[in-house]
Amino acid sequence: MKKNTFYLIFGCIAIALLAIFWYSVELHTPLFIEIAFIVGIVLVYLAKRNVTDILHDERDMKITEQATMRTMQIFWVVFCAFSILTVMEILRVPTFSRSTLTFRSQDILPPRMIGYIQLGLLCLMIFLYVGFRIYYAKKYGDFETDEE
Repeated sequence: MKKNTFYLIFGCIAIALLAIFWYSVELHTPLFIEIAFIVGIVLVYLAKRNVTDILHDERDMKITEQATMRTMQIFWVVFCAFSILTVMEILRVPTFSRSTLTFRSQDILPPRMIGYIQLGLLCLMIFLYVGFRIYYAKKYGDFETDEE
């Protein structure tokens, strides 16, 4: 299996763990996510052992460096914007109707969903990294095109 395929499998496992975490919280069964996490780690380990294109040449290091840098440059902006939205939502003063003096909720995000969305963004960062790895592998010369 190729490195990019491994990263895609890793991302899918992370998203599956996020869904299992949500399900476990809803059912109030922490043992379920703990078992799923251990199984996920074992699956990642087994997948990592099957990676065949492990190279440590200058081109691979340059591709990894560029992909990592671009992923972080994009991700920190998205994550920071989401965090600002979250802080503004938490610090928002509730509004009351003058006629009935009842609380009117205008939540953009329910507080419970904020953590799930942040975990989801972290999982999706893996896919962003894979996309940049593919882009920079093509830009700097794909490994399969070498004729040595």
